[in-house]
This record gives sequence, structure tokens and C-alpha cells, in this order.
Amino acid sequence: MLIRFVPVLRESEVTDRRLHVDRRRFLALGAAAAAVATWPVGRAWAAPLGYAKGVVTLDEKLTPREAVTTYNNYYEFGTDKEDPARTAPGRLKVRPWSVAVEGECAKPGTVAYEDLIRPHRLEERIYRLRCVEAWSMVIPWVGVPLAEVLRRFEPTSKAKYVEFTSLADREQMPGLRIPVLDWPYTEGLRMDEAMHPLTLLAVGLYGEELEPQNGAPIRLVVPWKYGFKSIKSVVRIRFTESQPATAWNKANPREYGFYSNVNPAVDHPRWSQAKERRIGEFRRRDTLPFNGYADQVAGLYTGMDLKAQF
Repeated sequence: MLIRFVPVLRESEVTDRRLHVDRRRFLALGAAAAAVATWPVGRAWAAPLGYAKGVVTLDEKLTPREAVTTYNNYYEFGTDKEDPARTAPGRLKVRPWSVAVEGECAKPGTVAYEDLIRPHRLEERIYRLRCVEAWSMVIPWVGVPLAEVLRRFEPTSKAKYVEFTSLADREQMPGLRIPVLDWPYTEGLRMDEAMHPLTLLAVGLYGEELEPQNGAPIRLVVPWKYGFKSIKSVVRIRFTESQPATAWNKANPREYGFYSNVNPAVDHPRWSQAKERRIGEFRRRDTLPFNGYADQVAGLYTGMDLKAQF
């Protein structure tokens, strides 16, 4: 029997205390950020990905790759921010990999990883990633627009939402032994959110294939929502007529709404969301509505009470 509980965490337990208070590490990350900002977009690392065009959606300093790949939320590999980088590499088997697509669609089937990394289909997009714990990063993602993938399966008029499911393998993922959430991890979007041009099915970052701790080999990136909506290691996509249950909303609906749009006017019950800490910087900055993408996505929520439907 799976016993579920809602974790009661202090802010210091959610945001890694060592990173928050260690001035020397902040100095190192800040210096790395300055260096990284001068690198060309798409610089290749160990396993480079090809892509035909670059789509730059903002002009900000990139977060150092070292921080992006060592400071992660991925509870399947541990609840500490540094756990995934220690435990996921060497454990998570990313080949072969395919995603089942089913539900309210005319042509259910699968999409393989190899189908997403053909060079003429990939784009690089520099997006902010804003986490509910009030920290943020700027990351050059590589992937394909989710809408392009979903259209292949011809969703029907009954498809109002899209549900995503992560891999849940106890042999590979030691964090699954701890019932922090009702595994497997699930997330969902309204159909218009899923089909929005900003929504990306990512296969890489910094011109390199995704590392295990970053959600390899296929993850979602929804840049105007809090980071937990950008589900990692996706194995299933399902079109649904009703709003799907999602992992954090099931665990604690008071703190994690279905929409989870970045909104400085809606505080987390245990801390303010009006300010954020950009990794690599000392000073907090103002949180931007919709994470800075209001011009592109605010129209999706016309007429909604974003404080009630958070």
C-alpha cells in the first residue's frame, strides 16, 4: 500500500541552505556567469546536438552550465538540490527511449527519441526557468515545439487537456522509495497551453544532450510556469477531456495549483513570490508576471481570476 503524505518543509529545506549562505560559491557562480555570457549560442559539449536554427527569446546572461547541471529538483533521485547530480548519472538508462501518445486522438502511437533529434527539426531557445522556491535560471534549451509533435497524433475535439507522465523505475530511481509524492510524477496542461509556440519538448541544453539530472532524454519546458510544471523524463502523453490530476497538486493543492503560472501577486503560503534569486547573483530581483512572457501568454487566461485559479 502506498502511503501518501504532504511534506511540511521549512523554506531553508526547500531552497538549499548551503547554496543560499555560501558566499564563496556565489562568487564562483557569478564569475562563471560572466564568462558563460560570452560563449557563442549552441557551444557543443561532450555529446553535441545539431539544430538548424536558433530561436532566442530573451537577451540575458546565461546561468553557468555547472549550476544548471548540479542544482536541480528531481525528487526521483533525492530531495536535496545536489542529489540528482550525484545519483542520476550512471543510473538512468536513456536508450532506447520512446514516448507513448494516447487518449483523445485519431492516431495514437509513439514518438522515439531519435525522431526528435533530427537536426532540421531542433531549435535552441533561451528561456528563464523560475522555481516556486523563489530562485531562477536562464538556460539555452534545445528541442522541438510540443505542438509540432502533438499534431502528428491528430487530437480530437474531445481533447481539452494534455497529461504527461514521467518514468517511475525503482531500480533506477532511489527517490521513489520515499513517498513524498504519489508516483509516477504526472503533470498537465490545458490544450491551448500545450499548443502554444513557447512550449518546448526539450532534448538538450547548452547544445548538448540533456544530462540525467536535468530530465534526460526528453522533458517538457513551459517557461511562463513554475519549474515543477516542466516534467522530466517523459514516457507518456495522453489527451484528455477532463483536467488531469497532477503530482504536486494532489500532494498539496493549497500550495501547488494546476495552472502554476508565475505570478508575483500570489504568494506561496510559506514565502513571498514577489522577489526571486537568480542563481549566480547576490541581489534578489522583482518577479515578472508570467516569468516575463506576459505579452505572449496573458491572453490565454483572459477572464480568469489568477489568484483563485493559481
